[in-house]
Order: sequence, then structure tokens, then C-alpha cells
Amino acid sequence: MPTLAASRPGNKRLSDPSSVSNVAAPALLSTAVEPEAVHRRALLLLMITAVLWSLGGVLIKWVDWNPVAIAGTRSLIGAALIGMVFRRELRFDGSFAQIGGALAYAGTVVLFVIANKLTTAANAILLQYTAPIYVALFSPWFLGERASRRDWLILLVMMGGMVLFFFDDLNLDGYLGNGVALASGLCFAWLTLFLRRQKDGFPLPSLLLGNLLAGVIGLPFMFQSMPDASSWIGLLLLGVVQLGLPYILYALALRHVTAVEGILIPMIEPVLNPVWVFLLLGESPSPWALVGGAVILGAVIFRTRITVRD
Repeated sequence: MPTLAASRPGNKRLSDPSSVSNVAAPALLSTAVEPEAVHRRALLLLMITAVLWSLGGVLIKWVDWNPVAIAGTRSLIGAALIGMVFRRELRFDGSFAQIGGALAYAGTVVLFVIANKLTTAANAILLQYTAPIYVALFSPWFLGERASRRDWLILLVMMGGMVLFFFDDLNLDGYLGNGVALASGLCFAWLTLFLRRQKDGFPLPSLLLGNLLAGVIGLPFMFQSMPDASSWIGLLLLGVVQLGLPYILYALALRHVTAVEGILIPMIEPVLNPVWVFLLLGESPSPWALVGGAVILGAVIFRTRITVRD
């Protein structure tokens, strides 16, 4: 691993009796397993997270409703999932990291939807995925985890791949939307940092509170019209499969990987998004998108293989 002030996650046993390792998911990331094995499983969870997140594009196209209402309803369903699965483990202590994570989560979800209304989807996604830059910059100060030169190089390669991926759709119009998308990326970065800050505790209350807050923000838009039965199926899939489950996996994984790892590997999500749209709806990606996607996937595979080998 690169020079990180925190040793490889998973080396310390957790003392908190409400910890997810001891209660919620012993089979997934139990600290009784060798740290290297736990770390590999965490990397796998990050990849599964990215795959599930990537279903958002095709599922949102399924739902015929106001986008802010979709975001709010999706979040409320995600909150219900977290509450049902972890009802015995949830503890709300009002800590800085817990509240900060909730606010960052709600900001990520809501600002991204607003950005999509004010600028192109390509601009919104690309600018949101500036998040790894903020994580790499703030991690040494906030978490004591310093990104290596290799991490910075891989990050630059991946950002270059993102530019190529969205090259045909990028434009300089919609300055307000671009600014909102950047703010969404900053929130996504701080969500990762706050969840990682809770690595020795239980981070899922942050996600529950954040989903509830995002749901409340979306409430005024839910009563302008109501979705049909088909759209409700899409909303349930969005809330459970595309949002609730992957964020649970993300929070679990972040307890055993560095924040930089936790934000770099999910960058395959925007690459996979149009793959689902192509397979299910027949919308073909451009040649530049194929090149950029190959660059991003190659960088993620390289980063993962090097990490596992080290």
C-alpha cells in the first residue's frame, strides 16, 4: 500500500459492541478474518457498489415523474431499507461525523439532480466525479491518510478518461449548473470522508439521516402529480437496488479501505451507466466514450491489482 498514516484498514479489532463487524455483517467483513482477505472483500464490495449505482440511468428513464420527486422518493425507500435491516444496530449520537455524513449525503443526491436540470448530464456527471481530487487533498488533514504519487497518477489518468468519455457532450454553457455539479462532487467527497471517519463505529445512521433529509427536500415535488404503476416498480428498484443496498455496501467497505481507494474504484460507475442503457434501450455510446471508458476501467483494474499484490 502507499504511504498512509493509517495502517491497512482492518488491522484493529473494533471495541464498539454495536459495530457492524460484530453484529451486522460478520460474513462479509468480519475482523476475525485475515486483514488482507478483509481488504480484498472490501474492494469487491466497492466494485459491486459501482455496478449497482450504474443502474441509475436506465432506471430513472423508466420512471415518468419529476426528477426531484424521483430523488426524494428513492431516498425515502433507501431509508426504509436501512431502517428495516439495521433497526437494532442504529445509534444516533449526533456526532460531528454522523451529522456531517448525513448533510453531505443529502447534498450529493439533491445537488446532482438540480445540476442535471441546469446543465448537461455529461457535465453533471464529470464534475461530480471531481470528488476523488477533494478526497486526496483533504484525507491527510481529516483522516491522516496520505495519497501516494501512484494514487495521484492513477487519479489523473482516470480524470482524463472521464473527459474522453463525455467529450462529445461536454460544453461550457450552463455555468450555474456546472457550479452546482461541482458542489455535488464536493459533497460526495465529504460523504466519503465522513463515512471513513466512522470506521471504528457504525456509519449507517449517517446514511439513514441523509436519505430522510433528501426525502423531505423532495416532498413538495411529489404531490404535483403521481407516478403510474410501472413507474412505482422503477422507484422501488431505484430505492432498494440502486441506492439503499449499494450505499450499505459502500459504508461497510469504507471501514476497511482508505478514503482514496473508496472514491477511486467507484469511478467505473459512469462508465457502466451507458452500458446498461445500450443493452436495455439500444442507445449506443460514442467512439470517444468507448476510449474513455477503456482508460477508466484499465486504471481501476491496475489500481486494484497493485493493491491486492502489495
